[in-house]
This record gives sequence, structure tokens and C-alpha cells, in this order.
Amino acid sequence: MLTIDLEKFAFELDEGAIKHVGASSTTASASLYDVASLEVREFGDDRVKLAFADEDGNDLEVALFPDQLDGLLERASDR
Repeated sequence: MLTIDLEKFAFELDEGAIKHVGASSTTASASLYDVASLEVREFGDDRVKLAFADEDGNDLEVALFPDQLDGLLERASDR
């Protein structure tokens, strides 16, 4: 299950293209539950991309710098 919460976003649809036209101070969050697969791969010159997917075909990707990933792994191992 994928949930997305968009707060005060404004989009423009023009000839099939979607463009954000609202303020840059808007916020959003996304949650993916019941993750069935995880892929880790390089992203750009110095980041790591984590790609999560569920059985319904929803996916969520997060790009992190190596020190952010190290911090995440340290916190996970403390649990």
C-alpha cells in the first residue's frame, strides 16, 4: 500500500505535461507498506539509491549520500 500526502501543492497540466506551479515551501510525504523487494544501486557520482517495491507494483526510491546511509545502518543495528 502506498500513501501520499500532498499539502498545498498546485500543478498545471499542459498538453500532457505536469508542472508544479505552486510555492516552493510546500511539503509532501510518502509511505510504502508491506515492502516485498529492495534494490540498492549507485546514483550519480556519489550517492546510493534504495528502491523499495510492494507486491501491488507501487515503488518508492530514496537517494542518499554514503554518510547518510551509514547513519541509517548504524541506527538499524542498534535496534
